[in-house]
Amino acid sequence: MAIKTAIIGLGIMGRRMLEHMRHHQGYVPDILWDPDPDACSLALAQAPGAIIALNAEAAIANADLVYLACPPVPRKEYSLAAATAGKAVFLEKPLGINVNESADLVKQLIQLDVPAAVNFTQAAGIALTEVSSAAHAGDLGDVVGIDIVVTYANWPREWQKTANWLRFRAEGGMTREVVSHFLFFSERILGPLHLVWSCPSYPEDTALCETHMLARLEAAGGCPVTVMACVGGAQPDRQELTVKGTKISRRISEFYREMSSDGGEFLPIESEPADPRAIALKAQLDDLLLCIAGHPNRLATLKEALRIQRLVEGMLIGKN
Repeated sequence: MAIKTAIIGLGIMGRRMLEHMRHHQGYVPDILWDPDPDACSLALAQAPGAIIALNAEAAIANADLVYLACPPVPRKEYSLAAATAGKAVFLEKPLGINVNESADLVKQLIQLDVPAAVNFTQAAGIALTEVSSAAHAGDLGDVVGIDIVVTYANWPREWQKTANWLRFRAEGGMTREVVSHFLFFSERILGPLHLVWSCPSYPEDTALCETHMLARLEAAGGCPVTVMACVGGAQPDRQELTVKGTKISRRISEFYREMSSDGGEFLPIESEPADPRAIALKAQLDDLLLCIAGHPNRLATLKEALRIQRLVEGMLIGKN
């Protein structure tokens, strides 16, 4: 039977997941809630048969799976309410903003023993699966480093602007929202990372999020991960991770575009799919069904998400 699903948070990510869950036979996303009436109206236009719950508690009570696409701060409260009621939980990242609070959340969710995973969108995707397999099989030679490059003309990007919280230092910023995905990818290749140094830059308005981030992280054996992220200038968005091997290097652009180099120009590995986002989200939802059933799956675990949050928050503070 399809899983009765509540979606809490009906901004860009919540409505995107709503769309793809409606097209997946494993889910019935018919219970929705957001404190913003406009967001609720947009969601109902996508799913006319859905119900807007009176509040988050009512949404949780009437579902078997709770997907949390709300801003980070309330995720702990809603996650624990759902898990205490025996519901499965699928969270957007980050788990929260305060690392100690998130560590407590992870501890409690593990004790409550409900299915739980975090939506790092590349976890079940083709790119991470293939690059990880190639790296671990030795097809790339020795992996000598990973480079992460993220640049935007503006932050938030045009399609994100309705999520106003993304521009503020308290919960938003590109390091939490985007760089975190590539740190997760890097850990799947190299294992757990630790922060060596970081240098964030902030605007004069102390309420606003970072505009630049430079950082070096390392795996246990010393293999480096280099981060360069910035906002500003007339340019297209650039979101790129390069896994550097002594034989072959692999590059992932825009989360799905795969390229390879043996020392020359990076060349595409395959033709691009017509709708890469749909393929990636279907893979996430397929693996979420495995998670809920208690089977092995590729989704990000709570412990992985907590490790990435520790790295990100450390980077945002800065370390010499």
